[in-house]
Amino acid sequence: MQSVLITGGAGFFGGLLKRALLDKGYRCVSVDLQRDDDTHPQLVSVQGDIRNRSIMRDLFDTHDVAAVFHCAAILAHDRAQRGMLWSTNVDGTRMIADEAAAHGVSRIVFISSNCLWGQGMHHPVTEDETPSPVDLYGRSKWEAERIVLQTPSLHPVIIRCPTIIDEGRLGLLAILFAFIEEGRKVWTVGGGTNRYQFIYGQDLVDACLRAMQSGVSGVFHIGSDDVPLLRESYEEVIRRAGTAARVASLPAGIAIPAMKAAHALGISPLGPYHYKMIAEDFVFDTTRIKARLQWQPTLSNTEMLWKAYEYYIAHRDEIASRSSASAHRLPAKMGVIRLLKWIS
Repeated sequence: MQSVLITGGAGFFGGLLKRALLDKGYRCVSVDLQRDDDTHPQLVSVQGDIRNRSIMRDLFDTHDVAAVFHCAAILAHDRAQRGMLWSTNVDGTRMIADEAAAHGVSRIVFISSNCLWGQGMHHPVTEDETPSPVDLYGRSKWEAERIVLQTPSLHPVIIRCPTIIDEGRLGLLAILFAFIEEGRKVWTVGGGTNRYQFIYGQDLVDACLRAMQSGVSGVFHIGSDDVPLLRESYEEVIRRAGTAARVASLPAGIAIPAMKAAHALGISPLGPYHYKMIAEDFVFDTTRIKARLQWQPTLSNTEMLWKAYEYYIAHRDEIASRSSASAHRLPAKMGVIRLLKWIS
C-alpha cells in the first residue's frame, strides 16, 4: 500500500494534517524530533531528524511513498533549538528533496510562511512579489523554497501561510487567552487598527489535500477572507468569553523599540515576526489558490481565535502539565510580558 510521508507529523499543523489523512484512509509515515503520541493502524511514527540521511533514506526505501508533506521547521522563537534553525529548515529540506527525487517521488507539498516578508504591506501580497525576509527564519524558508523548486523531477506545491490557528494552537496565543480569561487588559500596539491575516488549520489541511490530488505545481498564497482589525477580533472573543477583559493600546513609537530591546536581551518571547503581527498590516492575495485549486476559506480570523480560546479554557490543566511538545502546542513563556500582566 502506498504511503504519504509527513515531516513534523507530531507538531501542531503536521498533527492536524496527519489525522485528516488517516481519517480519509491514507497510510501515513510521520517523522519528527518530538515523540508522536498518536496511534493508528495505518500510522508509522519515527522519532528522528530530517537531516539524518540514514533515517530519511530508510523511510523512502521501506515505505512506498507516493507524496511528501513537508511541515517540519524550527521556529524563530524556539530559543532552545535556535542553533538548529538554518540546518534543519534548509539542509533538512535539501535532504527530503534529494531523497524524494532519488526514489521517484515527484509530489511534494511544502508549507512555507509569510515570514518571507519582514515588514508590513499595505496591499494584498501576490505570489509574483519578490520576498524580502529580515530574520533568519524568513531567510531559511525562502532558501528552502528555492531548493524544492530547483530539484529536478519534483512536482512541488509551495503553500505560503500566515499564522495557523485551530483548536490546540498555543504558543503566544496562550498568553493572550490568559489575559482574556483573567479579565485583564489585552494590549494592542497603535490602537490595534492593523489587519493581520490568519489561516484556519482545517482550511490549510483542505488546501494540502487538493494540492496532492491536483496536477498543478507552483507557489500559492493562502489565508482568510475579509480580515478585520486586530482589535475587532479581540473585542469579539472577549465579548463571547464574558470576562472583564478590555482592549487597551500602547503607542507604537514606544512599544516596538521596547519589544526589540527585550527580544535582544532574551527576556521576551516576541520576535521580529510578532512585531509585524501585532502592529502592521499583512494580508495575502489568495486569488491564485482559489482559481487553480478550487479552494475557499471557511472561517474568519475571529472564529478561529474563538475556537482556539474554547480549547484553551477546556484543557487548561492538561496544557499546564505539558513538558515536551512542539512549540505551537506549548504555552509560550511570558518573560517580561509578566510585567504587563501585573499592571493590567
